[in-house]
Amino acid sequence: MPKYIQIILVALTGFFSIITSLLFSQDYSGDSSNIKKETSCLFLVVKNYKMGFIDKSGKVIITPQFDEASSFNEGLAKIKLGNKYGYIDKSGNIVIMPQFDDADYFNEGLAKIKLGNKYGYIDKSCKIVITPQFDDASSFNDGLAQIKLSNKFGYIDKSGKIVITPQFDDASSFNDGLAQIKLSNKFGYIDKSGKIVITPQFDDASSFNDGLAKIKLGNKYGYIDKSGKIVITTKFDAAGNFNERLSQIKLGIEYGYIDKSGKIVITPQFDAAYSFNEGLAVVLVGKKWGYIDTIGKMIIKPQFDAALSFTDGLAPVQMNKKWCMIDKMGRYVWNPSN
Repeated sequence: MPKYIQIILVALTGFFSIITSLLFSQDYSGDSSNIKKETSCLFLVVKNYKMGFIDKSGKVIITPQFDEASSFNEGLAKIKLGNKYGYIDKSGNIVIMPQFDDADYFNEGLAKIKLGNKYGYIDKSCKIVITPQFDDASSFNDGLAQIKLSNKFGYIDKSGKIVITPQFDDASSFNDGLAQIKLSNKFGYIDKSGKIVITPQFDDASSFNDGLAKIKLGNKYGYIDKSGKIVITTKFDAAGNFNERLSQIKLGIEYGYIDKSGKIVITPQFDAAYSFNEGLAVVLVGKKWGYIDTIGKMIIKPQFDAALSFTDGLAPVQMNKKWCMIDKMGRYVWNPSN
């Protein structure tokens, strides 16, 4: 790649300005979408404010040309041209013309789209399979999607039929067969029939991951199992979701990690921390970000102004206001001079 081409690399996220905003506003809770992203080995790049894709070697696969783009999921990626959203395949061919006012990933064969001020769903042929009619909506997960009508949340199936009547003040996607819901300022959980299986009683809650869910009582965080039993006492000042059998927690002003028994396995010592992914986690020491392994050993020393988790063996990091890519040895795949 000629050196005069200045490319800021980003991986598996949206527009680079959104990335920067997310990096510095994130609460390091580890809460993330339930959408199961595929391994595509394509990474987003930005050149002259246009987005495209490269492979792991840095070869441009899809020339930067889009005003916005997302990661690939189920073989397609959302793109934006002008003020409209459509989709491309991994060759860069536009397979669904930009025509929507908003759009989301394909998941379980369908994608949420917006026309005017209403949300509906399309399939991969661009057929509208669920007419835009909802005030808000999410992607499908576990066969259901939450929707909003008249300020209440409920759920539909893939035919568009309302299977759980809108009745909740807030709701999330189903994961591991349960979804957290909010009633009268308290969070609980329902099953896929809409039955409340864990009574709303928590001040905050997250999706189940690895069989456990983060909950908050008062100003402390702990974890419950799928029966609603508190299995890790609410004693943390902040907490994440379990991933790769570990979760970040905060005691006082420092972050560490616990295992699923609640045992502290990495002593709180960091100024911020992300969830583990591919065996490494991003941690903040002072004002610099680095990476540790699952026993707390610093694998890539803190040196970056910002950093994100590894995916497909690469991670985006920021140096001198430029986004670069590193491998798990900390070597630049693209360094700041590219």
